[in-house]
Amino acid sequence: MLESELFGHEKGAFTGAIVQKKGRLEVAEGGTVFLDEIGELAASLQAKLLRVLQEREFERVGGTRTIKLDVRLIAATNRDLEDEVKKRPLPRGPLLSPERGFTPHACPA
Repeated sequence: MLESELFGHEKGAFTGAIVQKKGRLEVAEGGTVFLDEIGELAASLQAKLLRVLQEREFERVGGTRTIKLDVRLIAATNRDLEDEVKKRPLPRGPLLSPERGFTPHACPA
């Protein structure tokens, strides 16, 4: 469960969630998180990450309390995201689409 790993979960949120757990984003408060292969994430998870970027808040899996967050996200992918949008636009648009204000840049080799 990548969602639980990133956002954490509340006790009882799913089978095996016997204690509350902070996610990687919450643990990185005030720091930086690197996400590799962001283009592989499901659209629903991209939408949740977009909320973190825009609103600086999230809820743990199974939670109802909104948690404020100050974290920087750095993401990488080997996909051509602009080409992906042309081929298969997602319902809310991909996380890194120019329409969302995030322009992907390739690092020089």
